[in-house]
Amino acid sequence: MEASALDPGHDIPYYRARFHKAGLPLFDEDFSASTDVFNRAVPLLGLVFIGELLGAVQLEWSLLANVAALAGGLAILLTAMGILNVIRERPFFSRPRTVGKIELAGFVLVPALLPLIFGGQTTSAWVTAASNLFLLLLIYAVYGYGLISILRWVVIRLGSQLRTSFLLLARAVPLLMIFGLLAFLSDEMWAVFAKETDGGLILVGLLFLFLGSAFLLARLPREVKTLEGGVETGSQPLSPKQRRNVGLVLFVSQAMQVLTVTLMVALFFIVFGVLAITESVRESFLGVGFQTEELVHFTLFGGEYQLTDALLKVAGALAAFSGLYFAVAMLTDSTYREEFLDEVTEELRQTFRDRAEYLKLRAAARIDAG
Repeated sequence: MEASALDPGHDIPYYRARFHKAGLPLFDEDFSASTDVFNRAVPLLGLVFIGELLGAVQLEWSLLANVAALAGGLAILLTAMGILNVIRERPFFSRPRTVGKIELAGFVLVPALLPLIFGGQTTSAWVTAASNLFLLLLIYAVYGYGLISILRWVVIRLGSQLRTSFLLLARAVPLLMIFGLLAFLSDEMWAVFAKETDGGLILVGLLFLFLGSAFLLARLPREVKTLEGGVETGSQPLSPKQRRNVGLVLFVSQAMQVLTVTLMVALFFIVFGVLAITESVRESFLGVGFQTEELVHFTLFGGEYQLTDALLKVAGALAAFSGLYFAVAMLTDSTYREEFLDEVTEELRQTFRDRAEYLKLRAAARIDAG
């Protein structure tokens, strides 16, 4: 639908709602973290703030001492909030109308002071500050960059996008499956991963996750620039924050495809392993004395089959490697990039046109107000 064909009754709030639905809230030029993100999270922040009063409690203290500590902690929190209000030139006991940098700094630092003041718990103070900072970053990602809307947008279109992924996967499968099957049926693969601890496997998984994300992120600036150059942005080009918002849409979309392919590969090796890796084969890989945990056991056509923790570890490791391989192939296969970007561009083109109309309405509103 061309911009000129849009209903002339559409107003600025209409376009803002469309931006949020498309996972691009930062296309709204009046969007502000202090009024549109953290203000919405005030009830949650307040609950966390109150809950962290327990940082003043010490189990070895008497009930009276703990009540006094809680009262002291509450007094510190209220005083800090009052000081922030005074800095904002508001009444001491007023409710904050905006949540800016000063309030956010207070949310991170003030609760962390409580375990430090009441008991000298340095570690608890650092953990509290780090947890509060992480919570703020998570809230900003969810509300500020529309992470929930992006995930909804991606899931709705995941089926059509996976068809493109399968075209690439079909080209990559012969080499990938030959490597995978050879590795899966090797003593070394089972010796390395089946005998690895859960903590070690988590670290290996995080390493593959980091590498795969790095490969996907490496090309995002170029892909966003290409996308922006091929669609209408009006008289005002995208700001750095808006480009990051578009980049997040692309990243989440590609990451969901990699995750889906990884899970499918894991499922294949689990099913294949249950059928092909019998107890005698497993003992030849791991040794007779190695103990594995049997999770599922069943009989089929007279054969005994088991799903073990060792099989899950090996299948998971191969799936993680396959996901990394797929992520790299997504970046190096020009046909995939063109097909993927064409589809994403088609989906986002209307949002860019909406932005151009929105900017016109916003400029006209400013002229009328002036």
